[in-house]
Amino acid sequence: MSNNIVIVDYGMGNLNSVKRKLSRLKLNAVISSDPAEISSADKLILPGVGHFQKAMENIRKLLLLETLNEAVIVKKKPILGICLGMQLMAKHSEEGNVEGLGWFDADVVRFQVQNTLKFKVPHTGWNQIIRTKDSMLMKDVPDLAEFYFVHSFHYKANDINDILNETDYEYRFTSAVEKNNIFGVQYHPEKSHDVGEQLLKNFIEI
Repeated sequence: MSNNIVIVDYGMGNLNSVKRKLSRLKLNAVISSDPAEISSADKLILPGVGHFQKAMENIRKLLLLETLNEAVIVKKKPILGICLGMQLMAKHSEEGNVEGLGWFDADVVRFQVQNTLKFKVPHTGWNQIIRTKDSMLMKDVPDLAEFYFVHSFHYKANDINDILNETDYEYRFTSAVEKNNIFGVQYHPEKSHDVGEQLLKNFIEI
């Protein structure tokens, strides 16, 4: 098991909460925007909270686009996207009408709920995941486990083979994806107590 973990800092998100959770698991991780450090990592975590368009602008400004593509697509380093980090892996987002990293055939769309009294946007709080396929990331994470969510836009995977979890919020949406070495979760494992710790532990052990 390789433990050279880099949490990618592109100027958005609660990076320290992810780092603290990994520390609780006795794992050392560094927060970095240094292309050399990202390139030398064994595993990458791409967290994020905020606006999709601004996030992609920051990634380009920090000259991280080529670095991430080289690490993930060419070198096949395992990467876990969290919340906005997962959304950035899609082809396109309605939030700013911009292209993403394009690692998944997917779009990011705004929640379109009819019952706005019952289903508030942003979708905030605990909700269940429905496991749609077996995965090392989901080891010892039960079906219908509850994770913590905060988001106004959601993933729309165009290839059902990429879908790892789904979640219901008036309608069903993609809440986790997996393709080869690339993993993404819409929810926040770092805020999801024991089940979140288990998921992060599983990722590090992949």
